[in-house]
Amino acid sequence: MNISIITVGKLKEKYLKQGIAEYEKRLGAYAKIEIIEVPDEKAPEQLSDTEMQQVKQKEGERILAKLHPDAHVIALAIEGKMLTSEQLAENLDKLATYGKSKITFIIGGSLGLSDEVMKRANEALSFSKMTFPHQLMRLVLVEQVYRAFRIVRGEPYHK
Repeated sequence: MNISIITVGKLKEKYLKQGIAEYEKRLGAYAKIEIIEVPDEKAPEQLSDTEMQQVKQKEGERILAKLHPDAHVIALAIEGKMLTSEQLAENLDKLATYGKSKITFIIGGSLGLSDEVMKRANEALSFSKMTFPHQLMRLVLVEQVYRAFRIVRGEPYHK
């Protein structure tokens, strides 16, 4: 299985880079993983609704340009469906069973994802009703994908 994570913005924090690198290494036994960063749109702190839409639109165009046409796209969005780790594992296993070998997760920027990206997504996934920094979500996501592969294979993993 090929797992891609398209994410807005550069990761700067060393501790997050180290954590992500560890899970990427662990995931190598189960799948090919690729993290694709697209530039975030520079914007002032205070934005009008129109300006917010423009920022999401520009970031969305960059995301869509990186998507493989055959990819099954899972957008991370606060309004998405919440799953347990076991349910995520089951979903990934079903996708593999039905020949969906290219899975792309999308993590938007600080303003979220454009309507166009959400329309392209096959499903929306929420990790919580809380808001998290998108950089931290990279680490949480790669850990959960790793956990999913361990669950599917019946391998031990701490709860």
